[in-house]
Amino acid sequence: MGRLVILSGPSCVGKGPLLAALRKFHPRVAGRLTKFVLYDSRAPRPGELDGVDYHFRQRAEIESLRSLEEFRVFEVRSDLQALDTRDLERKLQTSDVFFEGNPFIASRVLDFVAAQGAECLSVFLSPLTADEIIELKAEQPRVCLPDFVADVMRRKLLRRTGRQKGSLSLRDLENIEIRAASAYGELQLGYRFDYVIPNHDGEDSEHWDAFYHPIGDARRTLQAFANLLAGRSPDHVEKWEPDLLGAPKGC
Repeated sequence: MGRLVILSGPSCVGKGPLLAALRKFHPRVAGRLTKFVLYDSRAPRPGELDGVDYHFRQRAEIESLRSLEEFRVFEVRSDLQALDTRDLERKLQTSDVFFEGNPFIASRVLDFVAAQGAECLSVFLSPLTADEIIELKAEQPRVCLPDFVADVMRRKLLRRTGRQKGSLSLRDLENIEIRAASAYGELQLGYRFDYVIPNHDGEDSEHWDAFYHPIGDARRTLQAFANLLAGRSPDHVEKWEPDLLGAPKGC
């Protein structure tokens, strides 16, 4: 049975450009991974392809999958997503499998894989380091950490969506607010993953591709992820404790 590699983190934290950079600069490592594709009710973003990024389907069609034993259906940030467990099992029988998704579903995938006894490497991308979170929690007067995280991610999401679409619609802005507000709850799941890679260069950052080679945190994140996939112990990784974020205070 193959190994499942899970990459997760809040929306716009940098999962997409990290995977693209891995394919470009570490093609042999990336080439050993078979991508597992979820079903999603949202419309494709510019550049996304059906069957490659997601199986894009109407919401009603995904809702109907609840009646099938092999599917797990989730409500995620106002979208409906579905996981085909039999497809995942089939892929793991023949190769290493790569799963990239939001922490709520990734956490459920971790439970499923543990029940199957499959080998798993799970990696979580965070827009903040553990030290930054600890310092923010100790600030006086108190910082409302959920609001702080939402503001960090809101700015990233606004920049990314503006770059993709130019003008933003009301629906775009509403979607950004949903994703930004969800980020704190997603960070609270970071402790469940084998490794956390702090990455300030989200999908809005030009550090991934504007200079032909990643620089800054984008470079360190790529190096750390490639080393983990190769079985090496890299710098620039953390292991979070369950109580790192804790219950929000001061809001």
